[in-house]
Amino acid sequence: MGKNIVQKIFEAHRASGEIKEGSLIGLKVDQVYTQDATGTMAWLEFEAIGIDRVRVPLAVSYVDHNMLQSNFMNADDHLFLQTAAAKFGAYFSKPGNGICHQVHLERFAAPGKIALGTDSHTPTGGGMGMIAIGVGGLEAATVMAGAPFETNMPKVVRINLKGRLQRPWVTAMDVILTLLKMLTVKGGVGKILEYGGEGVKDLNVTERATITNMGAELGATTSIFPSDEKTLSFLKAQGREKDWIELKADADAEYSEIIELDLSAVEPMIAQPHSPDNVVAIKEIAGKKVNQVCIGSCTNSSYHAMKAVASILRGNTIPEWVNLLINPGSKQVYEMLSREGLIADMISAGARILEASCGPCIGMGGAPGSGHVSIRSYNRNFHGRSGTKDAFVYLTNPIACAVMAVKGEIIDPRDAGLKFDEIKEPEKFLINDNLVIPPKADTKDIKIIKGPNIKEVPVKEPFKKSIEAEVLLKLGNNITTDDIMPAGSKVLPFRSNIPAISEFVFENIDRTFSKRAVEAKESGGGIIIGGENYGQGSSREHAAIAPMYLGLQAVIAKSFARIHRANLINFGVLPLLFKSEGDYEKIEQGDRLLIRDVIGSIKGDQNFKVENLTKGYAFEVISNLNDREKELILKGGLLPYVRHRAAG
Repeated sequence: MGKNIVQKIFEAHRASGEIKEGSLIGLKVDQVYTQDATGTMAWLEFEAIGIDRVRVPLAVSYVDHNMLQSNFMNADDHLFLQTAAAKFGAYFSKPGNGICHQVHLERFAAPGKIALGTDSHTPTGGGMGMIAIGVGGLEAATVMAGAPFETNMPKVVRINLKGRLQRPWVTAMDVILTLLKMLTVKGGVGKILEYGGEGVKDLNVTERATITNMGAELGATTSIFPSDEKTLSFLKAQGREKDWIELKADADAEYSEIIELDLSAVEPMIAQPHSPDNVVAIKEIAGKKVNQVCIGSCTNSSYHAMKAVASILRGNTIPEWVNLLINPGSKQVYEMLSREGLIADMISAGARILEASCGPCIGMGGAPGSGHVSIRSYNRNFHGRSGTKDAFVYLTNPIACAVMAVKGEIIDPRDAGLKFDEIKEPEKFLINDNLVIPPKADTKDIKIIKGPNIKEVPVKEPFKKSIEAEVLLKLGNNITTDDIMPAGSKVLPFRSNIPAISEFVFENIDRTFSKRAVEAKESGGGIIIGGENYGQGSSREHAAIAPMYLGLQAVIAKSFARIHRANLINFGVLPLLFKSEGDYEKIEQGDRLLIRDVIGSIKGDQNFKVENLTKGYAFEVISNLNDREKELILKGGLLPYVRHRAAG
């Protein structure tokens, strides 16, 4: 029996377990990278483990999220990250070098490798033919310390592409938006999406990376394309031809599911507020006035995409009511556009050029006005993520964004009457790595510098025999990590200070949550009730650490998003599932719940009886922890677990 691409890479990296769907496997990891919004905590966690140097072949610390320096906190964290990278043997990508996923694709990603990143859009690297998985910072820290990456083997789904895109107005962004419309934000949970078929040849590496990047919005573990002549061409242009290997599925490879998609049938698509899967054809909602357009982010900020945008803007002027912001994905892209005069074309049209960073995508500047319509080539449009609670954020391809900026309204780009140049990939990219600091051989005299806002990592106590706690909040379906732990310029500077950032937990849903949680902590802590897909979205582990710090003992939900579930376990918070979803309806905020013999249930059949002391009835919940996860929970989380093993 033949093998698919995922099986081939996993077999080559297997440290333990059987490459069989649902089985617990351990994988050797080639690359780990962090970004500053999550990486500050990740490197604090690595330091707490007590290892003197990273034990993976390549580690990179990027600064790309928290670039607004309105006080000392972000600058201090940047210096901490730079000195920690120097001390522990990692590359450091300085502020201004670009968004981690774009830069990593350009300079480090390689087919056949396995990479972990402390960001949910790490699967961008799948466009290069590598397994790239987003994880929490503590998971990344333990892997950098030499542990294998352990996970349950996901299902592998084949996305069979045929035909060719109706260029130039239909792009790779429309492909993934079409899949989101088909599959929803839960459609990829527990799955790796492997792309194949003749249609793959129609997509270059950065277009493939757009598709794998937004596979995170499907809830997929990761997504991957074959490594072929297009991959080789990209690596040659980056001066990294030596990193290329051919990688494709065997003709008789098997998959858990096969999904057919005809690229020639894909239209220009748009995701409406407030979810990436609320997708329709642009023509269905044409005519709505546009106030703001944002082009870039890790999804659509490649040289190829940005050159197309510049070509559309050249000779045009945006209307007086439109605010156009553009953030190139990397210093490489920015410099090439500048040298070719394309930045001038953008500026002449009326664009505001931002630095090569995540920017408005993470709420770091660029917030739209009250009630405004913002069209973005980004990957997420969750309610309030832009920084403005009542804004209406739409997601579409970068070419359509540029057209809408010129026209001032939502319009199918095919109907706009605009023209632009045919865009080809360069034969050689401009290589200038002067903002990347390589690892140092001698680190004995290097001191890690920590500013006053940087606090130690909190650690949870191991579970006691029973949990008796108050239901602090009852929530609906698809609660995001943005809902749990908001981002933006006000909150993110506290990411290295858990006591301070904890004051913002669930702020956009219930401003009283943090205060009530602190009060409940004195009498057993809290429990949260959730619906389907609890914790979708960003990988930010602060959405687990901060609630844990506030005394959260357990989350009972209908289902969990993969990364957030792992983060809860890593910080000793018990994720529980309703055995009967009807019991969800009976619980109310303020109810006091009792779960007896927690330890016995975790070690045993993972069935738990929950007594609602307030209402006088009982119901059942279950956990689906694998053996390793059981150990983590019982020890109080991954950090005490690793320390215990190191001491043993």
